[in-house]
Amino acid sequence: MMLVLSRKIGEKIVIGNDVFITVLEVRGDNVKLGMDAPKHISIHREEIYQEIISANQQARSGSLPSQRLDETLSQASKLFLSKKNKG
Repeated sequence: MMLVLSRKIGEKIVIGNDVFITVLEVRGDNVKLGMDAPKHISIHREEIYQEIISANQQARSGSLPSQRLDETLSQASKLFLSKKNKG
């Protein structure tokens, strides 16, 4: 079951004791969120997370050569970092 919440710009959602999600901006159908969490907690957009899961599954099954795995993970990491730095 999904919890559905409404928030206004500047309002936060708290997950557990140390993850805070803040609504920063709303433009049309786009919502900009800020996330504050300890470094040991990974935060990914769903499409990046799915790429990581897929690469891990392929690596476990041996269907992805290690060079290709390195490239895939490197691309996912670069995309994540570029999006993280843009805010």
